Amino acid sequence: MHEQEYAIVRALVPVAWADGEFADTEKEMIRAILSAYRATPSEEKEILEYASERRTLDDINLQDLSAQDRRVLLQQAVLLTYADGNQAVEETKLLVDLMKRLRIPEEEGKAVISEASARAKKLLELL
Repeated sequence: MHEQEYAIVRALVPVAWADGEFADTEKEMIRAILSAYRATPSEEKEILEYASERRTLDDINLQDLSAQDRRVLLQQAVLLTYADGNQAVEETKLLVDLMKRLRIPEEEGKAVISEASARAKKLLELL
């Protein structure tokens, strides 16, 4: 797995904790993303150990993320907020906070969130 991909997955952990718990569905989604990025078993273990305690947006190292990585992170974060079938109010608020922290312009960030939400809802309909 590339450093950028590792940084993106690590930054998704606070999103998984947004509603106060790191549920099995969120763990499975993190595992699926790790698999898509072809993470090694040790990388997967490291991320899941990192995720074993509650993380916040303050734990995201923005220096590790390029402008493109930040947009990918925001898109994946939106999908992760739907992992359990619905998006909690805390998760919606966290996405807006994440967008601001990532320094994505508001109009662009809202478009990313809206498009990713529409994709997530379509995927939910298929399940």
